[in-house]
Amino acid sequence: MKIRVLAFMALIILSSCAEEVVEKPENLIPKEKMTSLLYDLAILNSAKGTNKAILEIHFDNPTTFLFDQYGVDSLQFVKSDIYYASKPLVYESIYKEVAARLEAEKEKVEENRKKRNDSLVKRSRIIKDSVYRE
Repeated sequence: MKIRVLAFMALIILSSCAEEVVEKPENLIPKEKMTSLLYDLAILNSAKGTNKAILEIHFDNPTTFLFDQYGVDSLQFVKSDIYYASKPLVYESIYKEVAARLEAEKEKVEENRKKRNDSLVKRSRIIKDSVYRE
């Protein structure tokens, strides 16, 4: 009896996993494009947090501008996001790629900032030395 119950429960679990929770939208944004769009949205959101006024000077609505750049609309984005969210492994891989790209960009920015600061320190030492020699 226990074997039948376990087999029945396993059958239910397996059949529920194969079922599509969310139907694939007609105009699904491809995974690579969605990854790039989410990356740019993350950059945009951090820019909004840093200095929203400067961003608004150049763009009336930065998010709409970004969607236009990718040739998508907000409804298409939302439907695609919901679809990918219904596929946890795919969604996780998208967000891991976005996080990796953001981390790589952060490292580049930090490296450039360090080079700039080092050159400013070196320059200030040269100026001080030339002042003291005169």
